[in-house]
Amino acid sequence: MDALSSPDARGLVIAAGIVGGVLLLAVIVLLILWLRAARLLRRQRDDRSESEWDRIDRELELAEHAGRFRIIRELQDVAVQAVSRLVAQAEGIRYAAASDPEAATRSAGTLETLARDALADLRRAQSVVREGESAAMPQPSLHSARDLFRVMRDAGLDVTFTETGERFELRPGAELAVFRILQGSLENALRHGGTGTAVAVGFAWTDEGLQVSVDDDGIRSAARRAGLSPDEVDQATQYTIDDDLRALTERFEGAGLTEMRERSALFGGILNAHTVPGVGFSVSAVFPSLRFHNGVHGVDLGR
Repeated sequence: MDALSSPDARGLVIAAGIVGGVLLLAVIVLLILWLRAARLLRRQRDDRSESEWDRIDRELELAEHAGRFRIIRELQDVAVQAVSRLVAQAEGIRYAAASDPEAATRSAGTLETLARDALADLRRAQSVVREGESAAMPQPSLHSARDLFRVMRDAGLDVTFTETGERFELRPGAELAVFRILQGSLENALRHGGTGTAVAVGFAWTDEGLQVSVDDDGIRSAARRAGLSPDEVDQATQYTIDDDLRALTERFEGAGLTEMRERSALFGGILNAHTVPGVGFSVSAVFPSLRFHNGVHGVDLGR
């Protein structure tokens, strides 16, 4: 009699099949649970990232308002001192008028000058207040760049800044465009490079133009975060000629980069974004005639 045809053998086979089926079902259930947990974790990570960008924007807004309040306070202090001098001068003129009308007349000119100065300071304070009231959406400028660097350093980037050439005044729209390009580049460096990424920001001014560069070492930063030694980092970030050629020809897309390109083009600029093999990512925005560009055309209105 065949051993497999015995009742005991058939029972063992059936039992083994049942156990195998249960194990397979358990594996499928565990796999489904794992996939759901991974999806939930990814969603939570994305939510945290969005919250981080919201936090950065809120901190920039607070920095803008803090700077505005500081200006108002300083102007008010100056105006209070000027009004105090006005009161003292007016009292002196009142007493002098009884005995020396000519001296009182001469002092009236000084009083007028002090009054105009105080009025000018009060108007400056008023202008700053109105700017704050009308800024439903705060419009940062290049003066906000240092606040941006501070916020990004707190978020984990190692930001260094260099500036060459002589800076000139930009139109508000141009300032905002440059700031948003700078902000988007730093946010990308933090998002893709991670904490500990070193970022070199550069402003190069010419007589009529500006070049903004943001270079990070996100690739090397990822290797460092993995706990590799300096030699191991060098080995892990080696690249080939093909990598160099790919970096020269590939075009990166995405909502953030598209917006930065459009902001650059609006003011006659060109934005380039590419990988630096073995190092990280580089963004460069070149504006040849930013000094006289109003966002519509680049006619030199100063000539």
